[in-house]
Amino acid sequence: MASWNDLTPTQRGVLLGAASVQLSLAVSAWADLACRPTEEVNGSKGKWAAIIAINFIGPIAYFARGRKR
Repeated sequence: MASWNDLTPTQRGVLLGAASVQLSLAVSAWADLACRPTEEVNGSKGKWAAIIAINFIGPIAYFARGRKR
């Protein structure tokens, strides 16, 4: 596994960009989940809170399937 110092500036930028997107998605999903009434969530809030923690897939799954329309 490469260390931070072994990465090129471009690789560092891509990594920081991806981390920013991931963090933004997760925070947005958790905030929405916290403010949304239980009856407007498909399944339990606890389950969705854990799923959101799964990299990019969790928050996207929550926004696609976790909220009732």
